[in-house]
Amino acid sequence: MADSGKDAKFFQRGKVQELRADLQADKKDKGWVKKKSVLKKIIANATMGNDMSGLFGDVVMCMNIQVLEIKKMVYLYLINYGKAKPDLVPNAIPGFLSDCNDRNPLIRALAIRTMSYIQVPAVISALIDPLRHSLKDGDPYVRKTAAICVAKLYMHDRRIVDKHGFISMLRDLLADANPTVVANAVAALTEISERSDNIQLKLNLTIASKLVSALNECSEWGQTYILESLMFFVPNDFADAEILAERIAVRLQHANSAVVLTSTKVILYLMNYIASSEFKEALCRKLSPPLVTLLSSGPEVQYVALRNILLVIQRRPIVLQNEVKVFFCKYNDPIYVKMAKLEIIYRLASERNVEQVLAELKEYASEVDVDFARKAVRSIGRLAIKIEAAADRCISALLSLIQTKVNYVVQEAIVVIKDIFRKYPNRYESIIATLCENLDSLDEPEAKAAMIWIIGQYADRIENSDELLEDFLYSFLEEPVEVQLSLLTATVKLFLKRPTAGAELVPKVLKWATEEVENPDCRDRGFMYWRLLSTDPEAAREVVLANKPPISTETDRMDRTLLDQLLLHGASLASIFHRQPQTFIRNAKARYMPDSPALDETARKNASSHLYSKPIPKGPYVASSTVPRGNLREPLNENEPGLGGAPPSVSGIHSRNGDEASTTSALVGADQNGDDPDGDPYAMLGDDFGGFGASSGGGYATDAPKPKGDIDDLLS
Repeated sequence: MADSGKDAKFFQRGKVQELRADLQADKKDKGWVKKKSVLKKIIANATMGNDMSGLFGDVVMCMNIQVLEIKKMVYLYLINYGKAKPDLVPNAIPGFLSDCNDRNPLIRALAIRTMSYIQVPAVISALIDPLRHSLKDGDPYVRKTAAICVAKLYMHDRRIVDKHGFISMLRDLLADANPTVVANAVAALTEISERSDNIQLKLNLTIASKLVSALNECSEWGQTYILESLMFFVPNDFADAEILAERIAVRLQHANSAVVLTSTKVILYLMNYIASSEFKEALCRKLSPPLVTLLSSGPEVQYVALRNILLVIQRRPIVLQNEVKVFFCKYNDPIYVKMAKLEIIYRLASERNVEQVLAELKEYASEVDVDFARKAVRSIGRLAIKIEAAADRCISALLSLIQTKVNYVVQEAIVVIKDIFRKYPNRYESIIATLCENLDSLDEPEAKAAMIWIIGQYADRIENSDELLEDFLYSFLEEPVEVQLSLLTATVKLFLKRPTAGAELVPKVLKWATEEVENPDCRDRGFMYWRLLSTDPEAAREVVLANKPPISTETDRMDRTLLDQLLLHGASLASIFHRQPQTFIRNAKARYMPDSPALDETARKNASSHLYSKPIPKGPYVASSTVPRGNLREPLNENEPGLGGAPPSVSGIHSRNGDEASTTSALVGADQNGDDPDGDPYAMLGDDFGGFGASSGGGYATDAPKPKGDIDDLLS
């Protein structure tokens, strides 16, 4: 901290001419103190955005000074201005090559790392030989730096990496005696595999076991890299998956949240290849305490953990099933943490804990934050639909919230009560009178549409239903489409149930819907009702008053295939957004469950040959009566490259004790069909659940012609 305070004086705008004169000064400079001071001024000015590229030649001359601090500043300058002065960069190459052979391993590593940053053809060409020697350097710091440099070089020019065999040299580093080198080699291979179309990382059991053994000696980030690479291991036997999962479970006790979440991801992945239900339950019990511990971290880490937990409990409900209390919101939680916790509380709610959960949700509904209170009210309604035994208590809670007369709480309660009416018909109609008392407070489209649906659905039980609908119809043409569609359907229901009461309203609504409304959904629905009523009133009764499909919480669950794919991206942005990475990151690849004899039968339906290969539909999931038999893809040869068959042989890797270990299937070619990273085939589920949207009845292909019969004839 003291040094940073002293360095503040260097952040002053300096003139290039003055700085050049200071660099070229021949005065005695004991310990290169003045040189360091001038270079700090140059770096500080570059940091502030001042153009210091005019000093390129003078700074390069400082490369000959064998002082580590000076070299760091010179290399930082070269990285910053190398692209701006590509014609002058070759002047620095002799200095780079000299430093690559320096006795100090820090300087050797620094030179290699800097050259990999400067993406100029002359520097890239000069980098090849030093990089090859650095990968076999006697110092582990140089080797681990060189491993990352290979990945950087691959991003710049893939052909050079392939031509000079750097991938094979990286693979050999997997058997290095130093765990940091192994971790960096794994990180480089993983990055290359994610970016490449023809290189796929595959680990066999021998290599995977060695990587797990190296975890104990690695740093936190090294452990994260190695754990991430284990996603490329595909167990061919239940026992292999069980042994590896048991060894990785130790990492769940780590203090670093990244290590815990990545370990959780790998264990959940391996559970797809484990047959024993008892063993899987034991693993699920081991996952619960570490995930709970993450909630004692800062709010940012909490949020990442909560979003991952939401995926985990949907796939493995036994995890955290008895820990709902730890997700109860604290008064000082940020709103984004509260919202994430609220969703998990609903997911974990069951008949055993519904009393506690309901009491907690009622408290949240009185919070000052409007969005949080709304979601709490909606969660109470979802709870009534999810747990039938708690429906009475949920209705009582909603009625007590309506009595508060808080506008947004009342409107949200009416929306969820509509869904409860659909879930439990003819059970809670006694509360309709209470709802009708709050009609004047409705100003949101969703709440209006819900109340109108209730009036239309129970028009025969509400004595003044025609008057209530007429009040809503005053502003029919100004209402949103959602409300217009609900009014149209509710009015027709009123007419079918009480012809006398609805005789005056139906002509007006149908005339507005077919002649004055611009929305095609509303207009088409009006024409459909008109034609039904004028041609066959009984058919209209069967269509409009038909029993609705029952609401259930099944529609609130994420698609199993999408859920499995998101869990493969655990501890990443995809697990926070709950979206496949290719939908928001350019050139990102989707992940799929690799096929194996040990894979779970349900997951096998959408399994692929590799983590990054598209699934190959199997058996009846491909066949179609409209597709000629000859057009279907024939079964693949088991030795076809890149598809899980016998891969090309590769050289052996020496283990730490000198034994030669088989590396078959360490790296193989990719499927030539390639992956299409564009688009996510699965749409994300929203917060709505159960019932259909207000516009679900619209969407007909063409406008129906106006019926020949006059509206007066229709009513007669």
